[in-house]
Amino acid sequence: MPPKPERLLKRVSGYADEAAAFLRRRRHMRKPFARVYHHGGRCLAYPRGSEAGAALFEAAGRLIEVAGPPRRGRRVDAAAEPARRA
Repeated sequence: MPPKPERLLKRVSGYADEAAAFLRRRRHMRKPFARVYHHGGRCLAYPRGSEAGAALFEAAGRLIEVAGPPRRGRRVDAAAEPARRA
């Protein structure tokens, strides 16, 4: 027995709504912003174009420069390895 047309229409429209919501979230996620979490659970998002957002992006950039490139894997000193097993 084929599905009733209204059920099929609801299912297709539900998929279309989900796809539209996904695209909206993706566009929102692509815009740079700085999110700050405060004690107590409050959260504020500052767009990059705002004064506070520009200051936060500048501070984050400096921190990234100081931290240097990301390390790959864990470096273990070969001389210290046997001592750790003991």
